[in-house]
Amino acid sequence: MESLGSEGVLAGMETSMKEELCMEIDPSFKENLATADDWRRALNKVVLAVVVLRTTACRAFDTESAGASYATGFVVDKRRGIILTNRHVVKPGPVVAEAMFVNREEIPVYPIYRDPVHDFGFFHYDPCAIQFLSYEEIPLAPEAACVGLEIRVVGNDSGEKVSILAGTLARLDRDAPHYKKDGYNDFNTFYMQAASGTKGGSSGSPVIDWQGRAVALNAGSKTSSASAFFLPLERVVRALKFLQQGIDSTTNKWKAVTIPRGTLQATFLHKGFDETRRLGLRGETEQLVRHASPPEETGMLVVDSVVPGGPAHKLLEPGDVLFHLNGEVTTQFLRMESLLDDSVDHNVQLQIERGGKPLTVELLVQDLHSITPDYFLEVSGTVIHPLSYQQARNFRFHCGLVYVAEQGYMLFRAGVPRHAIIKKFAGEDISSVDDFISVLSKLSRGARVPLEYISHTDRHRRKSVLVTVDRHEWYAPPQIYTRNDSSGLWNVKSALPLNSPLLSSAINPIKQDLASTTISSGTISVSPMEQTHLHINQDPLDGVTSMETSCEHIADGPHCEDESDAGSKKRRLGEDTSSDGSMLPDSLHEQVEERLEDSGTATDAVLRDYQGGVAVAANASPECVLEPTLVMFEVHVPTSCMVDCVHSQHFFGTGVIIHHSQNMGLVAVDKNTVAVSVSDVMLSFAAYPIEIPGEVVFLHPVHNFALVAYDPSSLGAGVSVVRAAELLPEPALCRGDSVYLVGLSRSLQATSRKSFVTNPCAALNIGSADCPRYRATNMEVIELDTDFGSTFSGVIADEQGRVQAIWGSFSTQLKYGCSSSEDHQFVRGIPIYTISKILDKIVYGAEGPTLLINGVKRPMPLVRILEVELYPTLLSKARSFGLTDSWIQALVKKDPIRRQVLRVKGCFAGSKAEGLLEQGDMVLAINKEPVTCFRDIEDACQELDRCNDSDEKLKMTIFRQGREMELLVGTDVRDGIGTTRVMNWCGSIVQDPHPAVRALGFLPEEGHGVYVARWCHGSPVNRYGLYALQWIVEVNGKPTPDLDAFVTVTKEIEHGEFVRVRTIHLNGKPRVLTLKQDLHYWPTWELRFDPETAVWCRKTIKALDSSTALS
Repeated sequence: MESLGSEGVLAGMETSMKEELCMEIDPSFKENLATADDWRRALNKVVLAVVVLRTTACRAFDTESAGASYATGFVVDKRRGIILTNRHVVKPGPVVAEAMFVNREEIPVYPIYRDPVHDFGFFHYDPCAIQFLSYEEIPLAPEAACVGLEIRVVGNDSGEKVSILAGTLARLDRDAPHYKKDGYNDFNTFYMQAASGTKGGSSGSPVIDWQGRAVALNAGSKTSSASAFFLPLERVVRALKFLQQGIDSTTNKWKAVTIPRGTLQATFLHKGFDETRRLGLRGETEQLVRHASPPEETGMLVVDSVVPGGPAHKLLEPGDVLFHLNGEVTTQFLRMESLLDDSVDHNVQLQIERGGKPLTVELLVQDLHSITPDYFLEVSGTVIHPLSYQQARNFRFHCGLVYVAEQGYMLFRAGVPRHAIIKKFAGEDISSVDDFISVLSKLSRGARVPLEYISHTDRHRRKSVLVTVDRHEWYAPPQIYTRNDSSGLWNVKSALPLNSPLLSSAINPIKQDLASTTISSGTISVSPMEQTHLHINQDPLDGVTSMETSCEHIADGPHCEDESDAGSKKRRLGEDTSSDGSMLPDSLHEQVEERLEDSGTATDAVLRDYQGGVAVAANASPECVLEPTLVMFEVHVPTSCMVDCVHSQHFFGTGVIIHHSQNMGLVAVDKNTVAVSVSDVMLSFAAYPIEIPGEVVFLHPVHNFALVAYDPSSLGAGVSVVRAAELLPEPALCRGDSVYLVGLSRSLQATSRKSFVTNPCAALNIGSADCPRYRATNMEVIELDTDFGSTFSGVIADEQGRVQAIWGSFSTQLKYGCSSSEDHQFVRGIPIYTISKILDKIVYGAEGPTLLINGVKRPMPLVRILEVELYPTLLSKARSFGLTDSWIQALVKKDPIRRQVLRVKGCFAGSKAEGLLEQGDMVLAINKEPVTCFRDIEDACQELDRCNDSDEKLKMTIFRQGREMELLVGTDVRDGIGTTRVMNWCGSIVQDPHPAVRALGFLPEEGHGVYVARWCHGSPVNRYGLYALQWIVEVNGKPTPDLDAFVTVTKEIEHGEFVRVRTIHLNGKPRVLTLKQDLHYWPTWELRFDPETAVWCRKTIKALDSSTALS
């Protein structure tokens, strides 16, 4: 915010003459020369009253994003406890802040005013809280500012506690700096300029003269030069006088006061007389103005822009030259604003010239505070509020429209960008936030309704999308936050009535049928996606705008829907659309709907068409055979619970139906499409134009595949068209075999090509990512000679269309040097053998935990694995390590093709193999049977399950440092549900260490601890630096070995209490830090998966009122 981009060359040319006219030194100042002692005395006094402000914007609001920052302020009223700083420091939305004085006394401060237009605001603090520092307030002297005045900027520049920068005021009439096209900008005021070279952190610093008086307020700087911009203090002094009336000097209690601020919703610029003459100003008018103005006046006020729907709309136009306001010659911003502020809700008369023609206009002065939002709605991480004057001016929209300050999860899924204006929701016109809430209160969980919006980047076209209401309790129920100017907090209340269907935890089943499904808005066209850039830090977590995995800002990189990267699996949604911009699966569905005159006969007709299209002839191609079995996945991961370091929020991929019955359908897909069970999965079927939700029911702990269930009854008439693929687990593919690679194009059309197997048993070797996430290990994959590129997934089949492998996507990270890396995707074949085994256990029953799938409880399989990462080594290399000829011959005899031995890369931390197997061990045999590939070890583990008298240990023969050894190595049993519990504490996403972390081979000795997977912008952990990729092992000296212990400890911590946290980083480095718990904006909650109901349930552990506690 403090930085200013380079300005246009034309603007510099227009103001060059003005700069020359403003450089004359005030003669009276030349006689007043300050000595070094004068400056020393002034600075010694000023420094004591300057504070470092550490602010945390808890939610995105208006022009500001959520996040933590530091800035500067200074005491302007010691007795009442008032600190002056910038508006962009005070923030227009919820903010938590502390002020630290020079002696390191830190106190909480609360916002009491932020100007709607100009860049100043005030914090309030309790003067009695300062016990060890004697200081005086800094007087404000706006009249002392003059060109040539020597000044000092005292503040927190570039993170330094105290920084003093010297300069000389060069201009007093600079145009207000322009910071951002879609953010905060000051206007209708002059700024001062000096080459003081201030940078980030100095916002809000006092600009003082040699007498220790503040003559201006530092606001911003130019990144391309040393120029700094200062706000004049005349309007600051006026506001301060009003605020001083709102504080009881005896009790020091703050009572909110209203500072009158008027506006015409028009922006003026100060133009020189040469420019106004070119705009058509008559000579007699110029003469009148010059005679009535001071001799140093060099120009007049000219209309630059008018906000639609405001008082000046259609009455003032850009280029109008103002010369009279209420009969008074007005050429300065200060005088114009004074007249407007004193005339709120009254008419004022403006005399202007438009192209040389004099006009008189009478306008009603509007209350500026009435068009400045002071509340917002938070739903599914989305922040919505009335469009502010600031953004209405930036975007040229009417004030008060329904504005998306943060897209959150619900609107992110739909593709609604930040800064959008919502016009329709569920077929109803939306003109206010109350209208939006009214529609939302009627919806149930899982509902899909149309939403229309416009964007300032494409303002002349409405775009329509489908919004899906969260089916699970990813977020808290919708809430309204309202600003309380007396307390400085934003009060929270429920936005929906108690009988709202959305407040029910029950999931509304989605049944779709061509004959029964209608959409109220008629045709829904999906634009070629404006939302497409995805960030991990996008999300809001109960209003959190974004989330991070470390202290560094990590973008999604190539996996972030950047189609320019051939290795990207995630694609732009816009590229999944037809030429007219409508998304093919949905538009196809809708076009069919429009053609259905008679619901019954039309449905039968459509069904016959599709049945004819997918009928399998005896000599049908593999493409025709497999098309009814293929499914396109679109997966979204809620930002509130991005567990297991999942590297993106949005995934695409192709899966294959492996089971389809009356009660259950199962689709197999790679884990680079369905990475975690905490996700929303939508399935589009190639055989029938419909999109239905799916639920993740199995994530293999080792292999790169997941199983997703769907309800066949949701397919409606398409249930008889869709079918399961025939699986061919045996025989295994061999080098040179002819196969068919079949998948789906972006328009859900089956695509195939003939290919040949080049390597049926290529061992994967994927390194760990910077942020440990799932990576395929101990797997052999199939390589083909030709494919469709790294973004195409599908299946490998034989000539009869029998599936022999999944052509799945794998995620890896390419590292460049020590500090840079990027995510990369590649595709390989995953043999269907293991998938077939898991499917049999699910369908025919298995010994394991039950899971509710489509209303039926089914036992889910457990997987016994050896939690050791292995890699193959050629026998020729093994011989060099001392492996004997007898073993080499035995291994060659067992597998003459691979000619390899498996070596230990590392053991999972906390596994039963840890401490027994060591890095570099060669695995020669299990139960005296030679081992040459990963499947041999998997088969040995499965054999333990079949032996009832087994002690769950493998009798392994290994070769270590030249010696052959016999070991009994324990195995571990894992389920396929994945992470089922996640907790949010102070904005950190906390979970038990997931397998990718344990695969690093390290867990803290202090009883392990809970793992910080993510952190959220605007949270206490953001403010105090408790970032991800570390374990929390102690809180206030109490161990936290697991989530239960962590919950017990954190429940005892009260709101506003400082907490001492001991952490251990992934690199083993311990650290102790403190943070302040904020239960008002960041209550403690957890999300758990309930297998009995198959629903993710949210439970508040501790909130500000402490009325809800975990039992």
